[in-house]
Amino acid sequence: MTAQKIAFHADASLSPLAQRFQQLRKQTEALIEPLSAEDCQLQSMPDASPAKWHLAHLTWFFETFVLEKFEPGFKPFNAGFRVLFNSYYNGVGDKYPRPQRGLISRPSLDEVLSYRTQVDERVLKVIAATKKARLAELTQLIALGLQHEQQHQELLLTDIKHALSFNPQHPAYARRWPLAGIHPQPVRWHGYGGGLVGHGFDAAQDGDFAFDNETPRHAVYVAPFEVASRLVTNGEILAFMADGGYQRPELWLSMGWDWVVRHHQSGQPGQTPLPLYWKEQSGEYRNFTLHGLVDLDPNTPACHLSYFEADAFARWAGARLPTEFEWELAARALPAAASQSGNFVENAAFHPLPQQEADHGVPAQMLGDLWEWTQSNYNPYPGYKPWEGLVGEYNGKFMCNQFVLRGGSCATPRSHMRASYRNFFPPDAQWQFSGVRLARDI
Repeated sequence: MTAQKIAFHADASLSPLAQRFQQLRKQTEALIEPLSAEDCQLQSMPDASPAKWHLAHLTWFFETFVLEKFEPGFKPFNAGFRVLFNSYYNGVGDKYPRPQRGLISRPSLDEVLSYRTQVDERVLKVIAATKKARLAELTQLIALGLQHEQQHQELLLTDIKHALSFNPQHPAYARRWPLAGIHPQPVRWHGYGGGLVGHGFDAAQDGDFAFDNETPRHAVYVAPFEVASRLVTNGEILAFMADGGYQRPELWLSMGWDWVVRHHQSGQPGQTPLPLYWKEQSGEYRNFTLHGLVDLDPNTPACHLSYFEADAFARWAGARLPTEFEWELAARALPAAASQSGNFVENAAFHPLPQQEADHGVPAQMLGDLWEWTQSNYNPYPGYKPWEGLVGEYNGKFMCNQFVLRGGSCATPRSHMRASYRNFFPPDAQWQFSGVRLARDI
């Protein structure tokens, strides 16, 4: 398997909306080029989905929310797909059980790709034929669908990494290792005065799209604080482990310590729990990546950490996790060059990289490389209202028992990211590219 170029140039004769649609749909298909049909069938846990299911579900989204509404004489590609590839939209109807998606051997991968091709052609015809009176509504739905597509591009990579990790041959999705061989910059602290600040989506800064959970923009009070200049590294996690970090309950939240105990009991007797994808061999540590099994680089940002691990490390380091309000305030203070310099999926590195440049007075890698855990619960903003209609189920109903992450990762499309973007996962989630940036009070 070899890495593919994660880019596609659309037909220049199409409208800008149609070009964007064609480009992003093809980029999803480029992500599965290194995979076999057997790879695309794998489901390694209930929270992950087979690559084939991602391809079909994304097509189901455009068929269900765009073609059903805008295509004259609409007929489904396959009426059974309405249930088979529905994810969580109760308003649409029945759903196939999520933990059993890996059992869907039929339709085949080839049929799913044919499904994508036909629906893409029909959506492009709808874009070309829609009258001006309904074009704004169509554009809004397709914009949502493409943002949804980019979310699943990232999920496709994290899910296939988790699935491949169970193979004792440690197969590689891509082969570009080593990615970097530099030492990390020393940690510096950047201070912010805080005060009453605007928070949430701002069209002037964030572009022309936001999910409903990024709105409405509102005022919040932020006390003075500092954030670290860079992400926490593998070497720092090794120091935490050497100091008994996984054996010291005083560092852990109660639920976090229960999580550690469960992991310890499920591992080898007497073995220290390890971050996800780490393996110890004769006292040396190796790390499973999308490039296969590699030597653990102490200078690379540590990834696939749960909220519990992130919080415990921060306590051990004499610091804490930032709130999402602090994180956004610091991200909005970045110069344009710094906000675009992160490592995203288009780089085809598929792994976080060490800080590449010296500290220039602002935190590095706030956008790209790793999702950064915050200490903020995933709650609605004051005045929040879900979208109207079926797409109103997109975000709001998950606002329970989750924590907010910010910034994007090495598996996130660059154009998908903005300072107001809110990702969210439960505190025990590890399979996403999640890491730690420390904060502290002034």
